[in-house]
Amino acid sequence: MKYLFSLSVFLLSFQLQAQELTGAEQFWSKLELHCGKAYEGKLVSPESDPRFAGRLVMHVRSCEDGRIRIPFFVGEDRSRTWVLTKDESGLIQLKHDHRHEDGSEDKVTQYGGKATNTGSALIQFFPADQFTAGLLPAAVGNVWWITVDETSFTYNLRRLGSDTLFSVKFDLTKPVYAPEAPWGWKD
Repeated sequence: MKYLFSLSVFLLSFQLQAQELTGAEQFWSKLELHCGKAYEGKLVSPESDPRFAGRLVMHVRSCEDGRIRIPFFVGEDRSRTWVLTKDESGLIQLKHDHRHEDGSEDKVTQYGGKATNTGSALIQFFPADQFTAGLLPAAVGNVWWITVDETSFTYNLRRLGSDTLFSVKFDLTKPVYAPEAPWGWKD
């Protein structure tokens, strides 16, 4: 009987602790479960785009304290990495790190945005930040969002005031062999 009481107290404590986590913290924890794993994806919208022809793979390659880096490979092109960071208040920022084959930064890199609230455990929104507006004036209306649940990860972009919509979905139920390091990485 004492064991059952202790187990009940532990489970209640665990539930209360889980309820105290913000949406951003729960979202972050879901991503961390995939550290070191790679997944194949498919273009959802538009249904075809020659810039994204070839095998699409995301690799949750690096999970550090407050930063998760996810290279996104398009065929042999290893130039893109999504970089998620948490600030001191727990809000998440998304940046796009673009590199050339020699590892040098592309002239269009480090754009993105920061969540304006804690979001939910399943979705985070990132409206374009001031740096992005200065770098890419047409992207001032960009909103990126990432969803993650038990079976899938989606990366999405909508440019408000235009027809621009991009969405790629990855199957989290079937890990694939981790690809080579992205361009610019030492390992």
